[in-house]
Amino acid sequence: MTADTTAAPFPSDIEIAEAAEITPITTLAQERLGLPADALIPYGHTKAKVDLAHIRSLADQPEGTLILVTAISPTPAGEGKTTTSVGLADALSRIGKKSMVALREPSMGPVFGIKGGAAGGGYAQVVPMTDINLNFTGDFASIAAANNLLSALIDNHIHHGNALGIDPRTITWKRVVDLNDRALRDIVVSLGGVANGFPREDGFDIVVASEVMAIFCLATSLADLKERLGNIVIGYTRDKKPVTARDLKAHGAMTVILRDALAPNLVQTLEHTPAMIHGGPFANIAHGCNSVMATRTALKLADYVVTEAGFGADLGAEKFIDIKCRTSGLRPSAVVVVATIRALKYHGGVALADLKTEDVDALTRGMENLRKHLRNVKDVYGLPPVVAINRFPTDTDAEIAALIELVRAEGARAYEATHFSNGGAGAEALAHGVLEAIEAGEGEMQFVYADELSLAEKAEAIATKVYGAAGVTFDSKAAKRLAQIEADGYSGLPVCMAKTQSSFSTDATRRGAPTGHTVNIREVRLAAGAGFVVMVTGDIMTMPGLPKVPASDHIDIDENGNIVGLS
Repeated sequence: MTADTTAAPFPSDIEIAEAAEITPITTLAQERLGLPADALIPYGHTKAKVDLAHIRSLADQPEGTLILVTAISPTPAGEGKTTTSVGLADALSRIGKKSMVALREPSMGPVFGIKGGAAGGGYAQVVPMTDINLNFTGDFASIAAANNLLSALIDNHIHHGNALGIDPRTITWKRVVDLNDRALRDIVVSLGGVANGFPREDGFDIVVASEVMAIFCLATSLADLKERLGNIVIGYTRDKKPVTARDLKAHGAMTVILRDALAPNLVQTLEHTPAMIHGGPFANIAHGCNSVMATRTALKLADYVVTEAGFGADLGAEKFIDIKCRTSGLRPSAVVVVATIRALKYHGGVALADLKTEDVDALTRGMENLRKHLRNVKDVYGLPPVVAINRFPTDTDAEIAALIELVRAEGARAYEATHFSNGGAGAEALAHGVLEAIEAGEGEMQFVYADELSLAEKAEAIATKVYGAAGVTFDSKAAKRLAQIEADGYSGLPVCMAKTQSSFSTDATRRGAPTGHTVNIREVRLAAGAGFVVMVTGDIMTMPGLPKVPASDHIDIDENGNIVGLS
């Protein structure tokens, strides 16, 4: 999300959202998408789920064109990827195209932690903003319940005789909660005596890092969801055989909990463009894309679907292609790379406090970050890139002109966009540019690595081709775990790199586009149900902590139930 400032006070995101006129969701669905009332499961007047039975009835309908929105490496200066996704979808609607936007659901961890809301910003938002950022339709609660049911069944099985012979020391399955809480990272459960079970080390992840979240977002049907949940490996027997959720007879009950949640959520933008918001794995610790169900449904209902992948094109876009597209068969026709003048100057070495000062030289230096992302999109992923310059009021015409020329030198086009302040009207030039790139039909999506490579070779391909690294190393514990996973028959799975979003390297402080660095894998995790292997680098953690001054300090509610401070 970006933060625009003008001479006159600019309304906050929540003020804009609260003032919006929201079309009743059943009316919007009928008028914009042709959906009958019985195709919806309303959650109040402003949000609904699309019934799974109706989605199945769309199977033979042709699909629209998919547009992927990604970004440069994130900085404290802000890039505005979600805002741009919403603005682009609105702009496509304004120029006469039947469009939708498909986004991830926000996690309450970042909402109350450091990031704030994730429903877009300014006049490029999805609404109802407060509902979306908080409990929405209860999907995350269902995912947490399904995850934690499996945790309870594991400890219950051991307590009642352990017929499967599970070695408690090998249990990898963790409990989850949708909040940032560092105190829960490493805990001991079953204290208090024999009646409470066998004490063992355990811990919590945040919901968006759960394998159930990944499965939820990659499943294509209830049957596929159940099959994937059954494939979850929770640990090993004493003779080193994998134990699955299916062995514990957990997958059926877990699917029951997730049945209603699997139906994608329908809301709208401020300009009444239909929006699917469903699922939300992080891209630095998971695969970072909204659900396949939502994306595919949107493609059946609209001619153009704008979707986003988390963080920069080295993380979210790579996982979108190598994991989501590989699993689902989805193929984007163009990639929008979001950049800001401020963020590029930051990558060029300018201090955060000095970003308002014109500095074309710093912008030129910072271009190395955008240049690497553009080359990845074009040469590694095989897709045509289009740059969205998300303009701030402090950006100068000279800086904008310089960036457009720098992008042109890379064989791509850049378009200034002011959707934050002007809504879809501010992104119409970008929309036309994206359509031109699609109509040119240049490029064909390709994966970063082949299925038949070993897991280590897949990680090496990502590190060297996408990150510009010299190579990959493995800690001894990670190497041993990797060997076990391959011996158990999982070498054909894709790799999900858990890496800092702030740099091409594993060092979050390295700006620009560093090269020749080494990517060290300190931990390897099997996500057999999701269908990938997670490789953890640097200091990445799957349970974030709260900052010294969390965003929750500024979030409040008045006696009339009006929420303030959510942005």
